[in-house]
Amino acid sequence: MSFSSRVKNELSQQLSSARHCRIAETASILSLCGHVRIDADDRFSVSISTENEAVARKYFTLLEKTFNIKADIIVRQNARLRRSRAYIAAVTDDKDARRLLLAARLMDREGQVCEDFSVVRNLVIQNSCCKRAFLRGAFLAAGSVSDPERFYHFEIACLTEEKAEQIRDVISAFGIDARIVARKKYFVVYVKEGDQIADLLNVMEAPKALMEFENIRIMRDMRGSVNRKVNCETANIQKTVSAAVKQIEDITFIRDTEGFGSLPEGLAEIAALRLEKPEASLKELGESLDPPVGKSGVNHRLRKLSNLAEDLREKRGSGWSENHSE
Repeated sequence: MSFSSRVKNELSQQLSSARHCRIAETASILSLCGHVRIDADDRFSVSISTENEAVARKYFTLLEKTFNIKADIIVRQNARLRRSRAYIAAVTDDKDARRLLLAARLMDREGQVCEDFSVVRNLVIQNSCCKRAFLRGAFLAAGSVSDPERFYHFEIACLTEEKAEQIRDVISAFGIDARIVARKKYFVVYVKEGDQIADLLNVMEAPKALMEFENIRIMRDMRGSVNRKVNCETANIQKTVSAAVKQIEDITFIRDTEGFGSLPEGLAEIAALRLEKPEASLKELGESLDPPVGKSGVNHRLRKLSNLAEDLREKRGSGWSENHSE
């Protein structure tokens, strides 16, 4: 089961004790995956369609516990995807359908239904607790969240830009920065920051998913910290090795051309020690000297040897050019 499915499964089992919150969640589900049909005799029926069993189960429970309405459940097999099923929960009784739409403020007293099922500006989500329930229903109906082991991404897909803006505004009411992007025929409200996705899981009241999410984030942060330290140490080692190789090349060149006898005592000592201990650090080289010398002192002597080697190379090069021209 994916992380997104585990979140939905947890939310499907969460039932608010307050009737107004249950109405807000029902209205949200209807708003994002609901359908209203009116027959020739002006009789209403309401249904939702979802591929997630947990969503159908939650909607069925909300209708039963909040309105004492029992929906008809129809399961259809996807002809192209044998493992995929569509769950349809339908309220076919006209009185029950009207009562449901009126309670959810999706229909006015004159029997007019808002074309896009907009619920943000009506009374069902005036309270903060109802906004939480609304977002919970929106995520169940049309949301998904990526596996935090891979990356951070939370989204809710809407058919209209106006509805996406409404959902974004509700999310923003909790101090979370949600954005909207057009994707094919949908307008997607999304959040990509790990901290804010954690806040959303908390807002929707999914404590188990939140704990799992935070545990994975901690492990990811620890792995990232370790990797950064390893990379830094590896880079330092490579830098040290490269410097040591260059130092040995310079010292070998001096030895083979001029010899160490022409060097001051301190330089001759560190040159011989570097050849003797090619893998030693500057600190280890300094401690091997008598008397010991600090890292900066060792580095200073090695730089002088490097400069001397460069001078010798230039002299030999210019001498070779003059001889060759003659």
